[in-house]
Amino acid sequence: MAELQRPTLCCCRKVLTVPGNKSCEGGRSLAHCRLVDVASASNFHSFKLRHFHLDLHLNFAVKRITGWQVLELTPVQPGVQSLILDTHPSLLVHSVDCKVPGASGAPDVVLSLTYRIEPFTDYGSSLNISLPAAVIRPHRAFRVTIRYTTTDGPAIWWLDAELTCGQTRPLVFTQGHSVCNRSFFPCFDTPAVKSTYSATVRVPEGVTVLMSASRSAYSKQDRVFQFSMEYPVPAYLVALVAGDLQHADIGPRSRVWAEPCILTCAVSKLGGNVERWLNVAEGLFGPYVWGRYDIVFLPPSFPIVAMENPCLTFIISSILESQEFLLIDVIHEIAHGWFGNAVTNATWEEMWLSEGLATYAQRRITTEAYGDAFTCLETMFRLDALHRQMRLLGDNNPVSKLQAKFEPGVNPSSLMNLFTYEKGFCFVSYLSQLCGDIERFDSFLRAYIEKFRFSSVIAQDLLDFFLGFFPELKESCVAQREGLEFERWLNGCGPPLCEPDLSAGKALTGPVQHLCDLWGMDAPEPQVISTFDLSSWSTFQTVLFLDRLLDRSPLPQEVMSLLSSCYSALLDDMNAEVQIRWLQIVVRNSFYPDLPRVRSFLHKHTSRMYTVPLYEDLCGGVMKCFAVEVFYQTQARLHPNLRRTLQQILFQSSAFNTSTAPSLLTSPPSAPSSPTDPTANGTIALRDVNVSA
Repeated sequence: MAELQRPTLCCCRKVLTVPGNKSCEGGRSLAHCRLVDVASASNFHSFKLRHFHLDLHLNFAVKRITGWQVLELTPVQPGVQSLILDTHPSLLVHSVDCKVPGASGAPDVVLSLTYRIEPFTDYGSSLNISLPAAVIRPHRAFRVTIRYTTTDGPAIWWLDAELTCGQTRPLVFTQGHSVCNRSFFPCFDTPAVKSTYSATVRVPEGVTVLMSASRSAYSKQDRVFQFSMEYPVPAYLVALVAGDLQHADIGPRSRVWAEPCILTCAVSKLGGNVERWLNVAEGLFGPYVWGRYDIVFLPPSFPIVAMENPCLTFIISSILESQEFLLIDVIHEIAHGWFGNAVTNATWEEMWLSEGLATYAQRRITTEAYGDAFTCLETMFRLDALHRQMRLLGDNNPVSKLQAKFEPGVNPSSLMNLFTYEKGFCFVSYLSQLCGDIERFDSFLRAYIEKFRFSSVIAQDLLDFFLGFFPELKESCVAQREGLEFERWLNGCGPPLCEPDLSAGKALTGPVQHLCDLWGMDAPEPQVISTFDLSSWSTFQTVLFLDRLLDRSPLPQEVMSLLSSCYSALLDDMNAEVQIRWLQIVVRNSFYPDLPRVRSFLHKHTSRMYTVPLYEDLCGGVMKCFAVEVFYQTQARLHPNLRRTLQQILFQSSAFNTSTAPSLLTSPPSAPSSPTDPTANGTIALRDVNVSA
């Protein structure tokens, strides 16, 4: 779709200002300014959204959701004549009406409202509803009902039975992050707005429905599921999944949901650990306020690894292969119960306020549960990945800013990169170091959650509260410490200004570095190398080793032959996180003897996180013909969205004649346009910068 321009907005977005003199008084908080979210077309400032209700019918046969939505709103600004919501071209509005109080005690009158759909960006539209004067009474609630149908927008993923784990019944799930839920229901699609919600969902017999809600009920006779979220959440955290799902309790407030064929495996992998992790997190950050913490394992078509939907974490079933990655991913989503869900970034330009803090909290939990060495190893592996991304993008790329600014029309998903996680983590770690005592910083985080719970914040809210909590740090002007200024952390490009000390992990990281050094010698010594037993290593040790070998590619063919003889057969029996790294080394070094392993891997694994990196490497080298051949063999088992992504990788710069492709292959999409050049104020279009984490 061609880019649709939205009107220029007057915006008071401000960076954290630091005066040039010796005063340590910071700039004025954005909390006192009119916040602008350039990713939302809505007039969310004009109303208080008190609650909304969804009444939905899921039709698997035609892959369609029909129903209505009731929004309970209160005007908060005078003179408002319209309600503007975010929506999407895939969502068809049938009617809009409103209840108006009757005169002199007469019954309420239902008015049909006029509305129009207007273009906004390539990821959404605006729904502009005209409101009668009788409705617009300051601080008096009114209700608007929108009847609509939605099909296959970016939030809604319909899976045919063949794409599920059990391959017996179809399944549907939604994925709202960052700005996709406007294709699920019209909304104020901005993290700045939170509200409670409820839902009624009607489904065919044999289908189980789950939602990110704190309460649920089911009428078997009517095949109706009822849900209620009693705590305010932003629109992107409303989630639904429906299919052949069964559950098993794994703790007093947790259960696992999955298709029957993988439920036993999921339960055995998690055991009683979830309650243990929740207890550790509560000891660090205060009570877990969401009640339930359930997990649903989704088929490999789930487009990301995990999503922190309140009360119900969505996680890809492919991760069950790796115990350590599963552990980290679940703990990270648990951490979002405090950082991201309870306290949320007010705009997508400061996504680190959720992801950076959640990553810090995740590592505090793993340190308490598994020790410093384990946490340092995982952190080193992730920071290696950050620096790898930094080398790819360059030190001056604006996407490396924590306060990333983007133009209207740019999809916030472009900001989903390692900087929001790892550079954000490093800044939070630096703040904890300033305290001199990690337990004092834990106390600060508990107080931060207590103060801002169920609200949305900006960076200056966090930093003002930090300096207020530690007045001695404010008096010593730590915000202006030379080379480590808070403003430079937030608005400077490049890697973190400092990184935490990871020496506590040396017992685990030392052997990895030693083996890497041995392979880096001009003539590696097989006898010495054979003393290192990778089968006794943890997954994180092995992936750290393979990642560092990958960084050294291209390698001499004689080294590749020796690597293959030492490790190929051993790695065949390890999990997919290990295997994909070895196969990337094989591909980047054009090592043809191990190419059958690449084919076998791509035939087995159909998830985005395992297919896309390998296809990108295959097409970046001399193996594109092999990649096309494997794609033709496997495309029927790929979700259409992933299939389109791989088509773009395979054919966007290809001379292949796609007119002779099999019928399942549609015409490849055109190559993306070039990124927009930075403007004078430092804003950049991020749409075409490949920075997926």
